[in-house]
Amino acid sequence: MNDPNTEHQTVTDRSSDYAIYKPNSRGSGGVLRFSLNRMKGAIFVDAAVQSGEKQFDWETKITMKWGLTDIGSVLAALQGRVPQAKLFHQSEKASSTFELSFRDDPERAPYFATLTRQDSGDKSLRKVSIPLSHGEAALLEAALRGATCRLLGW
Repeated sequence: MNDPNTEHQTVTDRSSDYAIYKPNSRGSGGVLRFSLNRMKGAIFVDAAVQSGEKQFDWETKITMKWGLTDIGSVLAALQGRVPQAKLFHQSEKASSTFELSFRDDPERAPYFATLTRQDSGDKSLRKVSIPLSHGEAALLEAALRGATCRLLGW
């Protein structure tokens, strides 16, 4: 009998991830990974800083859980309905923010995403920021729309 408190990740679950890797030559890049979890009715967003040429520090990753309202806010920004999405989650342990903004500058990537976490105890702040191309933003929008349908059971 399966223990409902234990999460098992199958090959199918892993293929539900969408990751945007942005390493750079300065070593200050990052990655955002979006994972659909139907059992918890949410998308989990993980962010990690670059730790090597094409390596990321998953040991100190930041994780944020998005419900349908959060997904809707990010979709509205990706669809150009609002100039940016700002999510804020607070718990006893930490506060987390996610910001996605559109930048109308032909010299820069059109979107910029930042995930931060500030621990309540020592007030330490961790932050991962990455630029998104139009193509990456389009794929993220498609992934979030598909995830929404799956979370709603439609």
